[in-house]
Amino acid sequence: MSLGSIIISTILKHDNKVTSYKIALLRAINDVVLSFPDLRNKKANVAVPLRLLAQFWVAYYWPFVKASEPILQGQRATLDGQLRNDMSFRPQLEKLRCEWETTVGGINSPSDGFYLINELRVPRKYQVYSQSLRQAYQAALAAISKAIEMPVKYAGPGNWSVFAKPVKYAELSTQVVAIPGTKIQDKCLLIQADLWQTFGEMSLWIEALCIHEWCLFTEKVQQEKHSRANRGFIYQMLTDRPDNRRPLSWERNHVDLLLMEGTEFVCPWTQKRIASSTRYDLDHLLPLSLYPINELWNLVPADPDFNSHTKRDRLPSQAKLRLAQPSLELAYRNYSKSGSLSLALQEDVAVRFSSVFGDAACFPGVLSAAVVDLIDVFAESRNLARF
Repeated sequence: MSLGSIIISTILKHDNKVTSYKIALLRAINDVVLSFPDLRNKKANVAVPLRLLAQFWVAYYWPFVKASEPILQGQRATLDGQLRNDMSFRPQLEKLRCEWETTVGGINSPSDGFYLINELRVPRKYQVYSQSLRQAYQAALAAISKAIEMPVKYAGPGNWSVFAKPVKYAELSTQVVAIPGTKIQDKCLLIQADLWQTFGEMSLWIEALCIHEWCLFTEKVQQEKHSRANRGFIYQMLTDRPDNRRPLSWERNHVDLLLMEGTEFVCPWTQKRIASSTRYDLDHLLPLSLYPINELWNLVPADPDFNSHTKRDRLPSQAKLRLAQPSLELAYRNYSKSGSLSLALQEDVAVRFSSVFGDAACFPGVLSAAVVDLIDVFAESRNLARF
């Protein structure tokens, strides 16, 4: 058994199940590793900002803070004559959910938390939302970041026995690599290289285990009257994924302008030319059903018939990815011809990839290689059907 496997087993063994925090911590680390697969090539310890882990907690706990139907995540204790919340951050997260539903409206879904964190992760999208929503979001992240330190501290048989106490990134060794977008003042959890590797290799198993344990735990918590918190209902809440409700009109309008100016794209899957008179889809390279990413590197013009009837929510084989890479490089090079798309692409890449840099001439080629690698890692770690 690897050192990483031993650490994961230790966390689960010493979980006293007072709250679902430790389960959420494991799942969040797992999702972070999956979200930044190029860091595995560094073979170094990784600094993960607590605020990034907190973003995933927003998504996980979102279904449980519906004002009209709360689902408790631990027994409520009485302290100094007052009944405490089951989760220290419930008031802040509930306020964020209410603010979101007031601001955005529409059909409320258990997966809206995933939708929200992926929207607000990118600076240009973050600025579009109201100040009140942004303030509620920051307040929720701050409260959750503080709560995360508890399962980090008690992950093993003694305090800080599995993980070191989180410190600011500026205080860590220069040998440590950081998640893209990490700031020097961010308080970070240090993930050892062996553990990072283990999460990458066992991603699917870890996620399934976390969801299973979470369902069993929540079902045993004494809920309020008329609660539907049975095992099947909790499973639905934890596995719901957002659909593509965010319109891609901004991206499509700028692609249309490039096409009208004579720029041509090539479908990465069929190699059909896409010109101004050609129908096309903006294809999510990583399907939204797998991971809700609307970042520009994940959107490329593609043959609509193939996208709708063949690719759908599947991922390409390694051979298909190799054939697609020149078309992806062309798409990114074309995006660089537009001032708006170029800026958006660089911004989106900066929050996702640690290894994509270089001058403008090399950038599209380096990025296409990184995207191909990312898609392949996702497919392998998730054991997904491929075309």
